[in-house]
Amino acid sequence: MIRKSRWVFVPMQVALLAALALPAAPAAQNPAPPTEEQSVKPGINERWKSENIAPLVETLEDEGREIFSQRERIAALVGPLKGSVVADIGAGSGFMTELFAGLVGAAGKVYAVDINAGLMERLAKDAADKGIANIETVVCGERSVDLPANSVDLMFICDTYHHFEYPVSTMRSIHEALRPGGQLVVVDFYRIEGVSSDWILEHVRAGEEVFTREIEEAGFELVNQHYPPYLPQNYVLRFRKIER
Repeated sequence: MIRKSRWVFVPMQVALLAALALPAAPAAQNPAPPTEEQSVKPGINERWKSENIAPLVETLEDEGREIFSQRERIAALVGPLKGSVVADIGAGSGFMTELFAGLVGAAGKVYAVDINAGLMERLAKDAADKGIANIETVVCGERSVDLPANSVDLMFICDTYHHFEYPVSTMRSIHEALRPGGQLVVVDFYRIEGVSSDWILEHVRAGEEVFTREIEEAGFELVNQHYPPYLPQNYVLRFRKIER
């Protein structure tokens, strides 16, 4: 009598037994860490790190600089709400910071953010001398605005986005610091070949279309565009944070 085996081999079982007979495969290697973002324009901020801030203030508050001479109109266009929290990124001497502090009122707050500690010390002293109590200065790094997560209603970046040496990292930090639905207003130079000055073509690495695309890729949607006649050298873009 022939006894039938009680094992019935199907392809999956065959493959399993074969695998058990083979030496164990080496453990998977850990994935390589992501490559650190490279500078888009090395050296762009060297001047603005200077401990000698007097020439910087003179440049920032030159009446021939349209964003200084038109600062009150710009503040009105940005229009932060009473009681809201605003961050002035690249605050410099603080002329926009102080205007925003008045617009948001005592129940609101304005973060003045800059890479230059001397400028922030000057701004804080100036605010204290004027009795402005709703301004907080922040000395940030080159890759982050160094603000708490979900702490800001409105970010303002005026002639500073083109100074972001590491825009992907910096914009990531801005996205994280904004509250859900928070807004971002960017003012920057027109950069048009054959139209813009040689200084702008050399100093500003890209134009409106490129900057808009970069900001959208960072998690923002374009809400509207402003081309005020009183700002012949600058455009104004308003974005809203979207959740990823």
